[in-house]
Amino acid sequence: IRRSLVASFEDENYNDRSADSGEAGLQLLREVQFDAAVIDIRLPGMDGNMFIREAHQIRPEMKFIIHTGSTDYSLPEQLLAIGIQPSAIFTKPVTDISLLEAALDMLLAE
Repeated sequence: IRRSLVASFEDENYNDRSADSGEAGLQLLREVQFDAAVIDIRLPGMDGNMFIREAHQIRPEMKFIIHTGSTDYSLPEQLLAIGIQPSAIFTKPVTDISLLEAALDMLLAE
């Protein structure tokens, strides 16, 4: 799914990168400035909630979209406190990737 998203975002001329774990993603954030990230909640190593909290410490201005297979996922208070809204949660499979891209564009425009 990650590779498909990367390919789709590249097709739409986003400057994107991907990481295969939360820890690798945090290392990437230390090296490269990103405006936004699409995060899965179930990651190898640390989970997506922890990744977002730690990424927010590194890049407080960064925006996040949550892309999860958990149909019962709800935002923890800590993520609500940093400004993530329920409208930023997308449940897999996203059948129309343009919806994810539109949400990302809206976040980036804020």
